[in-house]
Amino acid sequence: MILPEKFSLSDYLNSSFPCECGKNHTTNLKDVEISSDALEKVPNYIIRYSHKKSLIICDKNTYKACGEKLKQILDKSGCTNSLYILSAEDVVPNEEALGELMVAIDRDTDLIIAVGTGSINDLCKFISFKMNIEYFIVGTAPSMDGFASEGSPLITNNMKTTYPTHTPQVIIGDLNILSTAPMEMITAGLGDTLGKYTCLVDWKIANIINGEYYCPVIVKMVETSLKKVVDNIKLVKTRDQNVIANIMEALILTGIAMSFAGYSRPASGSEHHLSHYWEMKFLFEGRKPVLHGTKVGIGAVACDYLYGILKNKKIDFDKARSAAKEFNFETWKSKVKEAYGYAAPGVIKLEKEVGKNNTEKRLARIESIQKHWDEIIKVINTLPQVSEIERMLSELGAPINPAQVGVDDKSVYDGIIYAKELRDRYTLFQLLWDLGIEDEMAEKAVRYFKSEQNYR
Repeated sequence: MILPEKFSLSDYLNSSFPCECGKNHTTNLKDVEISSDALEKVPNYIIRYSHKKSLIICDKNTYKACGEKLKQILDKSGCTNSLYILSAEDVVPNEEALGELMVAIDRDTDLIIAVGTGSINDLCKFISFKMNIEYFIVGTAPSMDGFASEGSPLITNNMKTTYPTHTPQVIIGDLNILSTAPMEMITAGLGDTLGKYTCLVDWKIANIINGEYYCPVIVKMVETSLKKVVDNIKLVKTRDQNVIANIMEALILTGIAMSFAGYSRPASGSEHHLSHYWEMKFLFEGRKPVLHGTKVGIGAVACDYLYGILKNKKIDFDKARSAAKEFNFETWKSKVKEAYGYAAPGVIKLEKEVGKNNTEKRLARIESIQKHWDEIIKVINTLPQVSEIERMLSELGAPINPAQVGVDDKSVYDGIIYAKELRDRYTLFQLLWDLGIEDEMAEKAVRYFKSEQNYR
């Protein structure tokens, strides 16, 4: 039995939990080491799991942060290893990076040790899964919640797609390294964590409207980790190692929750879709990427604001039904080509496969929305005020407005309308579209960020 409020992180490992939701929850993550000088313990885990030849993978920054030291530790311990430093200044998890790594890995390698966070973790997770070997992740910053998840978000065919992979065998978090990470990376982890407010509301609403699988125990796990971070948020600036450990543990626990659920629903909703859309636009324009969690934090502000408007809005359900009946696939396709550019073929292919915008499906959802509207409002009311999320981020110097990271008004508007096309996942944006108010709400968001937001 899972007891989120009583369990420590280690209680979730190496166990199987029959759950009230009907699933048997388990994770393949074997060990987590979060401590001062955790890097020194990596050889012990290599020996524990009988690995014979490891490959350390870094980029130029993570090599300086701890990759070089890790190499020295392994050499001194007698563990057979080699080192590869990715060539790009800003690593993008795409086909080119995957190809580069495949060339670098010897066939007799039986362990990959990823040194870094987001992109490096995703690349190494995918490569190790395809090669049917294990991988460790040595985190260099508490900046994202994908450490313990079973998915790798990669950019393939110009589109952000999450591929099923596996969890790391071991997660290493050396507090001497994590606590000295750039503050913008630490606040990115906070942004990713605060995004759980809106994603959990998305998940419950999808359960109410569509009967989607939903696990209250997993939700409690994520809420517990979120509370742990929020309770310590004022101490982040001190870089206190106990606070950094709490953040890292919360990020890992969220990844375990994703493993338990079998997909990223407990950690990723409309706020992530908005972030992915902006990330894709930056990539097409050849611009330097913004940290994932930073964008998610801004996305959480946007989605919390829109939910606040929605719950006080009088909905014309007859008008929503009329809009559903007027849907024209060719018109939609033309707009998607404009919004997605090179990635449009993948988006159109997804819609042809799942038909989430299909008129009959939409009408059925509208019927369910109207029937359960009071229940939906109760769920929305569990969200904090948008000003509270803004305050937590801004007090730490984290961006809360798209313009602060170079996202213009058009990308805000288009993201709210078209980010839903990236996934077959019911979120706030599909709800707004079902109700036929997506344009109106997108305009409100643009206006809010441009002239009405207080915390700037």
